[in-house]
Amino acid sequence: MSKMNENHELSIGEIKEGIVLDHIKAGDAMTIYRDLKLGKLDCTVAIIKNARSGKMGRKDIIKVECPIDYLDLDVLGFIDHNITVNVIKDREIIDKKVLKLPKKIVNIISCKNPRCITSIERSLDQIFLLTDEENEVYRCRYCEEKFTGKK
Repeated sequence: MSKMNENHELSIGEIKEGIVLDHIKAGDAMTIYRDLKLGKLDCTVAIIKNARSGKMGRKDIIKVECPIDYLDLDVLGFIDHNITVNVIKDREIIDKKVLKLPKKIVNIISCKNPRCITSIERSLDQIFLLTDEENEVYRCRYCEEKFTGKK
């Protein structure tokens, strides 16, 4: 699937049908792999780390050979809404999805407030709502605790 060309650049083979996640911040590919649960999918996944980029200097790329509906674009939008999502069919880009911050995220992050109902009722979904889009602030639906962790 991969080989070195005469310029000593790594070449990763094309995919027939799937998704290419491009413009990922260098070093973030494995976090995205984990958060999207790509290891649980029965499909081919290629991770390219620290690829040269004129726009970003260095970037990561993830190629996933599976239908787009296998991926949770809300999770991806929460992690980094600047990632480019290219949809591939018959080895051609047929669509580019624009990510945005989701208004609501469920079971992606956890409330850190020890007095929150989610600390006691473990079966409750961890629900966070986007309360300040400009500053990318999410708050717990139950106790309104601000999410302060790293995405």
